[in-house]
Amino acid sequence: MMNALRPMLELSVVFPGLLLPYFPVYGELKCPPGKLLRWILPLLLALSIGGGWACYVFHISTLFPVAVLALGAAVIYVKSLHISLWKSRTIALASCALFCCINSLFRAFNAAYLLRVGADGGDLWFSLPVALGYILTCWAIVGAAYYPATHIVRTMVEDDNFAPTWYVFWILPIAFIALNLFMVPHQRQNLYVGRMLQGYIVISLALLFLLGWFYAVFLLMATSLNRNTKLQQENHFLSMQREQYENLQSAIEEARQARHDMRHHFNQLSVLAEEGDLDGIKTYLTGATGKIPNLDMSFCANRAADSVLGYYCALAKRESIPFHTQIDLPETVPVDEIDMCLVLSNLLENALEASLRTTPARRRIKVTAYIHGGRRLLIQVENTFDGEVREKKGVFQSSKRRGDGVGIQSVRRIAEKTNGASTFSYEDGVFLAKVMICGTL
Repeated sequence: MMNALRPMLELSVVFPGLLLPYFPVYGELKCPPGKLLRWILPLLLALSIGGGWACYVFHISTLFPVAVLALGAAVIYVKSLHISLWKSRTIALASCALFCCINSLFRAFNAAYLLRVGADGGDLWFSLPVALGYILTCWAIVGAAYYPATHIVRTMVEDDNFAPTWYVFWILPIAFIALNLFMVPHQRQNLYVGRMLQGYIVISLALLFLLGWFYAVFLLMATSLNRNTKLQQENHFLSMQREQYENLQSAIEEARQARHDMRHHFNQLSVLAEEGDLDGIKTYLTGATGKIPNLDMSFCANRAADSVLGYYCALAKRESIPFHTQIDLPETVPVDEIDMCLVLSNLLENALEASLRTTPARRRIKVTAYIHGGRRLLIQVENTFDGEVREKKGVFQSSKRRGDGVGIQSVRRIAEKTNGASTFSYEDGVFLAKVMICGTL
């Protein structure tokens, strides 16, 4: 019976292997954790016991059952999350690579243990002490990875500034999985040769530490890139505010000049009135009215939103795109101003880019924003477009490159993060985005 327990213990690695990738995406589950555990734990337990028993009865290696279990667990993991396939698939691969390295290391430790106790090394599975050490080590690594997984990695998952990172990170775990599989000797007896065993242990340790080092460096690089992206966003907002300030200064100067000229206008009107020249007064007023500057430079009392709207309004007017607004935002809004500005910027940038590719006669951008119920910010951006909107499985595709559109994904992420909502529709050449951001009570 103890011999049957050994392959079962090897297959039970699927439990820590599946738990670890859930740490950074705990808030992205499609169903409550309790409901997920109620059916996934019995299923994996039955597969581990059944697969281990089959390995014992037919005296076959655990390599194939472990691969099948890992693939099944990865499918369950991907299907149980709301996040994109790039993120879930990459996290699952990262977990597989880690436990693959641990498996290779303990396979070498098992050979060393069997040589020390004088066994012939013909078994296909770990000896019982090594199997117990293997499982305990896996669980210990899961415990040690809890904090970085729930803080640093979770930040990468939740922040859409990391989006390009997920397109390349998957290459690293795949390379380490391939290396560990390549190391497995075709004939098990070769692993029990002294030099071969020593080299296998050294290479397995090196791969494990190298993988951990690569993960740490990659996280540091991704964090640094994210910090730079946020600085770029802040600089972009500052440039918006600066342009809005310059426009406001220009308007104030025009108003000052208009007030200066008002005295001369009154003098001329007085002369025409004394002469009884009513038609001359009408003509003069018509000409003077056309020279009065348009001082509609303020959209709302909130400075952050006003800067973003002013910036994109100036860009739209520069391209002769009608820009209509219905903004009713107080000086202090109940939501995070950075989130609000990111949503407005992404939606208006997409609307502006779509308008530039639209026939000039059809161009139009309309923005509506107001506070509802004291703690909900409602934003609606409507714009015309020509051509085709590409959508794949509910995800809008970028018009500037291959792949998903980052702007709308970012808007959706912000809405979901605040327990809000977002909808995007397009019909008859009109694209409509509706976003609700919820604030704190």
